[in-house]
Amino acid sequence: MRYLHTMVRVTNVEQSLAFYRDALGLQVLREFSSEQGRFTLIYLAAPGDEQAQIELTYNWDPEAYTGGRNFGHIAFAVDDIYAMCQRLQSHGVLINRPPRDGRMAFVRSPDQISVELLQKGTPLPPAEPWISMPNTGTW
Repeated sequence: MRYLHTMVRVTNVEQSLAFYRDALGLQVLREFSSEQGRFTLIYLAAPGDEQAQIELTYNWDPEAYTGGRNFGHIAFAVDDIYAMCQRLQSHGVLINRPPRDGRMAFVRSPDQISVELLQKGTPLPPAEPWISMPNTGTW
């Protein structure tokens, strides 16, 4: 058995790519659209880790997706959690659970999918502005 991907339904391709590709730094591996099925699939992965993929599923006919929190979360190990959170903020992403401990942070995608960021290896020493930053919303 081999892990293939996690599928996340999205409501806006451009907003989702701005989050997953531009802000989070994932790479688009491939795209597939079905005129008959009325959907588009976009597969992304972290650079250098193409075996762990996210499949963004966009259904062309509008649907309301609720309860993104009940999905759980997607998790990524990052080289520098502070740099990643700064990058996300510079793309307008709200840090819901700041990395006050130098180890863990949570953000949400445009469709309210919770994304956990974990520092690779040993946690970084606590640092400002993260130490003083409160939680915002749910994560």
